[in-house]
Amino acid sequence: MEWKNELTRMLGITYPIIQAPMLGITTPAMVAAVSNSGGLGSLPVGGLPPEKITALIREVKALTQQPFAVNLFVYEPAAHYDRKTFDDMQEFLQFLYGAHQLAATPVSYDEVPFYSWRVQLPVILAAGIRHISFTFGMPDEEGFRLLKEHQALLMGTATCIEEASLLVAAGTDVVVVQGIEAGGHRGSFLPGELPRIGTMALVPQVVDRVRVPVIAAGGIMDGRGVAAARMLGASGVQVGSLFLRAEESLATPAHKAVLAGITDTDTLLTRAFSGRWARGVRNTLLKEIEASGLPISDYPYQDALTQPIRKVARELDKTEFINVWAGQAAGKARAWSTGDIFAELVRETTLALSK
Repeated sequence: MEWKNELTRMLGITYPIIQAPMLGITTPAMVAAVSNSGGLGSLPVGGLPPEKITALIREVKALTQQPFAVNLFVYEPAAHYDRKTFDDMQEFLQFLYGAHQLAATPVSYDEVPFYSWRVQLPVILAAGIRHISFTFGMPDEEGFRLLKEHQALLMGTATCIEEASLLVAAGTDVVVVQGIEAGGHRGSFLPGELPRIGTMALVPQVVDRVRVPVIAAGGIMDGRGVAAARMLGASGVQVGSLFLRAEESLATPAHKAVLAGITDTDTLLTRAFSGRWARGVRNTLLKEIEASGLPISDYPYQDALTQPIRKVARELDKTEFINVWAGQAAGKARAWSTGDIFAELVRETTLALSK
């Protein structure tokens, strides 16, 4: 089969396969392994301080000479949040932790950290990164102008036709179409009801509407999924859950074991962990927050509230109190090296499209 197309030429890669940026899971080694295999690795930096971003980019560059992308959270927190919502949730969480013989440091509302994409972008551009993807929204006019001045290739995330159209109209070069099956955070950014459209329903509609390469994301775990996305008009695919159990993944052993045993109905959409909609595996922390009936703070405040216990739980390898992000097909993830997982995906796709 012929792998080369407009997308591979734009990105300078061999295969139109992108590793999804999974904050808390993705490592520089994973990014480099995908890029070295001929795909496009993606380094997630949403919410990280500029100095940390610089260090991570250096780590990736030490491992590969091939192109890779850096992924931003393009998001502007509201000027004011309801302090009572924050305090009530914190009181509930501290009680919950104690009931489970766990302890986590309380969070100060006035010290919740947030590093805007605006302060992150200068260090990314200074590092010579030219492939930049973003989610949760899109840059403003000034941001697009700066990125275009640096000849950056821009990949934005859409979860409906309207979002895709807005991204392209603003100057986005490639649209990542994220179906409701996808694990982790939703890339939705328009007000109103959350779009809940499946990948295979959304991809052909966006392909018919926009005139830029479209990347299918969500529920793609093997060569059959890649072949189906290509048949529907996608120029490439973005896969994340496939790499959750990879040797280079930051997931703990217990976390990987949970993923190995899940089925199609074991994940759900929730705002419990971060304040933004995301798909993950049911566990104690998620169920207790949902059952509390308490209002949930928006991102980044809810994210900050649950971070301390998630850190403790990771150290203890207790999956009941971490965010186990996973897509609806994550049970098919393989516990191999990233390079081997990628090579098998290429082999399967070649076989599927040659029948």
